[in-house]
Amino acid sequence: ETRGYVVGFSEKTDYELSRVKEIIRTADESVAIESRLVALAAWMHEHYGGTMIQALKTVLPIKRKEQPREKRRVRLLLDEEEGKKQLDVYLHKNQKARARLLAGLLDQPEQEYELVAKKLNITMPVIRALEEQGVLALDSEREFRNPVRHRVKQRQEVEYTKEQRNVIDTFWGDYREGIRGTYLLYGVTGSGKTEVYMEMIHRVVQEGKQAIVLIPEIALTYQTVMRFYGRFGDRVSILNSRLSQGERYDQMERVRSGAVDVMIGPRSALFTPFSDLGLIVLDEEHETTYKSEQVPRYHARETAIERAAIEGASVVLGSATPSLESFYRCRRKEYTLLELRNRTQSLELPDVYTVDMRKELENGNRSILSDRLKGMIALRLERGEQTMLFLNRRGYAGFISCRACGYVVKCPHCDVSLSAHRNGRLVCHYCGHEEPSVSACPSCGSTFIGGFRAGTQQIEDIVKKAFPKARVLRMDMDTTREKDGHEKILESFASGEADTLIGTQMIVKGHDFPNVTLVGILAADMSLYSNDYRAGERTFQLLTQAAGRAGRGSGKGEVIIQTYSPDHYSIRMAAAQDYEGFYEAEMEYRELMGYPPVEQLLAVLMTGRDEQLLEKAAGYVKEYVVRIGRGGRLQVIGPASPGVGKVNDVYRKVLYIKCGEYRLLTEAKNRLEQYIEINRGFQTLRIQFDFNPMNVF
Repeated sequence: ETRGYVVGFSEKTDYELSRVKEIIRTADESVAIESRLVALAAWMHEHYGGTMIQALKTVLPIKRKEQPREKRRVRLLLDEEEGKKQLDVYLHKNQKARARLLAGLLDQPEQEYELVAKKLNITMPVIRALEEQGVLALDSEREFRNPVRHRVKQRQEVEYTKEQRNVIDTFWGDYREGIRGTYLLYGVTGSGKTEVYMEMIHRVVQEGKQAIVLIPEIALTYQTVMRFYGRFGDRVSILNSRLSQGERYDQMERVRSGAVDVMIGPRSALFTPFSDLGLIVLDEEHETTYKSEQVPRYHARETAIERAAIEGASVVLGSATPSLESFYRCRRKEYTLLELRNRTQSLELPDVYTVDMRKELENGNRSILSDRLKGMIALRLERGEQTMLFLNRRGYAGFISCRACGYVVKCPHCDVSLSAHRNGRLVCHYCGHEEPSVSACPSCGSTFIGGFRAGTQQIEDIVKKAFPKARVLRMDMDTTREKDGHEKILESFASGEADTLIGTQMIVKGHDFPNVTLVGILAADMSLYSNDYRAGERTFQLLTQAAGRAGRGSGKGEVIIQTYSPDHYSIRMAAAQDYEGFYEAEMEYRELMGYPPVEQLLAVLMTGRDEQLLEKAAGYVKEYVVRIGRGGRLQVIGPASPGVGKVNDVYRKVLYIKCGEYRLLTEAKNRLEQYIEINRGFQTLRIQFDFNPMNVF
């Protein structure tokens, strides 16, 4: 029996009638929720491309049915007197196993099957024999695998600040009046956004509704989930990529049975089949992981808003550093802005200092640690306080910069950095511009020009050499490979087993360590000059989030930002914790260059094994877009080779289409899909669409 979904109707079929199968029956279970998810899949198919089948596979959590886990218990049916008589019978007949089992049940009339089998060395045939004689009963019940195995602390009452109460009251006032809107909760780091989410969810759940909480990465789940479990107990469940298939299947079964009110997880949790959804929360809504890298390349924010519209639910987006798209929509009154401008418990934001690494080089310090940062780490070790060192590895893909003056080699057409390739060329991955690499700085003539070559392991070695007594933990892809790798490192750091935590961006988001009073940001420029128009935004967000880890307890926090570009507005505004100042400066750049959110961008990624055919096809696609370009309203950039031009002997080309209206881009995508389908030359190529891509290809 194969399950199918009705996604539309037509007057005639494209298939031979002999191939059309009879419909056995209509499925009654979960019809209402599945029909709404099918409608969401149709919207995703229209807005993000790909096939309807790919969209359905994304939204419908129907995976291979897993073997249910059963909990079995052995229960004595005889009273004490009858039991002792039967025990004498077994002993008289020398039936030792039966006697051993009955004696054990006379001591404890109800026991778990696994314990009985192990402790008394009893096999299933023995239990079945006593069951047939009416001596005992073997009961079984479905046991759901629970991915959270931690003891939940009793919830403490929260005293909300005036700002928090205002935010909750605004949301709840709208909700009670039937207004289902999209809200942007813009709150500085440490302002208590999670407490606000939980109160909003609590009120929605009290109305008999359910809620979905999206979090950007696995590294956030431990602390976040514990806080939610403390509030909602076993009515909370989680999804993440490290769950076993059995655990994942059981969570969906718990949802269907009505045992779950709140689902927490990354973007895939958005498709939890709740029947009465009331609220979707996107924490750290600016994160790039909310954008899918598989077809359909959907964005969880836009898809959550569409699902909420279908279900009659509200959406709350939260961040200390909102995406430009969300803040832009607040300015246009499409979203409602809710603000938390102060930290809870009257805690102050940390003091932020910028260190110019060009001057460190002038003074003879070639180390990745500035003299000032070394001194401040030493002070923390004396005081018994903790330090976090964040290595900004975003943008590692090879921009070329000068360590003496800070100059970066950029594309003259697109104002993004050029990427160094092994053939000695510098390439722009937007328009294809190329130029030869340089061995001396074109600005100051220094030979200290090249790419950045430090990793977390090297920094760990440097710190251990400089501070032999320091207890150092490293958190990166290598140290978190095992199932609970993130949790173990974070737990040991939280419990004070280490003085210093070194890591990449996974250490800076959402974690709350009260004893951390110093954050050192190494290589702040790495993301600033990645080959991507969002580089300034990414840098501001990372630095602000990293700085926000300091001073969340009783001690005043301090932050050191090490940079070769201290005058860049992203660095200056991050040091000042000034989001709105950054927004204004960045929007000027986006308007000047015609980048989102001012204009919309559609990437067309083409891959194939025949390089010449691929180049020819990319040229045809460009010509077709120009032809349907609405009098020049569609601007085409490229085609160019992406960052990686060939993978496993498959060549890649990308072109970008710009337009002021998203609707015109979806129309262009639809017409391109038709054009590609009817032209046989495209059959051996794979063509994908990505709207407002989060990463350059």
